[in-house]
Amino acid sequence: MDACYSSSTVVLLLLVLSCMQLVVQGSLDNQYGLRKSYYGVSCPNAEEIVTKTVTKAVKHDSRSAASLVRLFFHDCFVSGCDGSVLLDNSTTAMSEKEARPNINTLRGFGIIERIKESLENACSETVSCADILALAARDSVVQTGGPHYDVLLGRRDSIIANYTGANAVLPSPKFNVTTLTKKFLDVGLTSEDMVTLSGAHTIGKTHCTSITTRLYNQSGTTKPDPAIPAEMLRKLQTKCPNDPTDLKTTLVLDDETPEVFDNQYFKNLLNKRGILYSDQILADTEGFNLDLVNLYANDQNAFFDAFVKSMTRMGNISPLMGTSGEIRKRCDRVNL
Repeated sequence: MDACYSSSTVVLLLLVLSCMQLVVQGSLDNQYGLRKSYYGVSCPNAEEIVTKTVTKAVKHDSRSAASLVRLFFHDCFVSGCDGSVLLDNSTTAMSEKEARPNINTLRGFGIIERIKESLENACSETVSCADILALAARDSVVQTGGPHYDVLLGRRDSIIANYTGANAVLPSPKFNVTTLTKKFLDVGLTSEDMVTLSGAHTIGKTHCTSITTRLYNQSGTTKPDPAIPAEMLRKLQTKCPNDPTDLKTTLVLDDETPEVFDNQYFKNLLNKRGILYSDQILADTEGFNLDLVNLYANDQNAFFDAFVKSMTRMGNISPLMGTSGEIRKRCDRVNL
């Protein structure tokens, strides 16, 4: 696919991204009261403690970075960034971990608990699990080569999980672009955020079950997605046989630089090498989504700048503030 586009398109895109920055730096910060210095007095070493644990975890298992970013995403999309995704089953609510988009695929819970334990030792009942998720996601991006950015803090933790919501609102790798866009709009994000945040798939892996339909029965045709290049299709089908129950086999989402947070993901889309259907469709239709893919593929700094803004916007989805919720002592259960 031709990666060239007009200067007027570039100007328009940069104007949109600039507007996104103004929104992030202005209204969202003021609207919810989140701020970078929230723990400056109550727990001044909070960010250092999170960074130390995340750094160690990623060095031990590079996949941990993508897992922590995904945890933050799956938390914020369901009832807001409130740490509810971390709760285990209880007598009053089923865990979001058991929901269809999450079961057997979400990882990183042990890392979050280790961070929480260290923070409780340093400053008991002060730093929320919701804020830990936001910081751990940022540090995961940085540890794999992505941009550093300030995280606005001050969220509190939910006292109940939302299993039904997790099943209803989380985007699926099988969604077409219309449905995918609606999912982002429904939580207050934009189509620009959708394309930009999808760029997090430049690191990490997916289970074969996420692409089985695309490889063998796209749109009920009993045939593969015709957009997949023949050589790539053969490799994927060899790696992922037609077994929708296989929850063990995984494959990288970016086979060029799978452990580096960069703009290779967007280059792959332009070459029709996106693994997930919901990824490849971002570049398969002429229009604004494709223009953004082109921009990010050709300008990594533009992607990094936009990613910071979109992560900040996502982190501002319906946080619990003031006396709402609680500060959990453990992230996997509410306080007794």
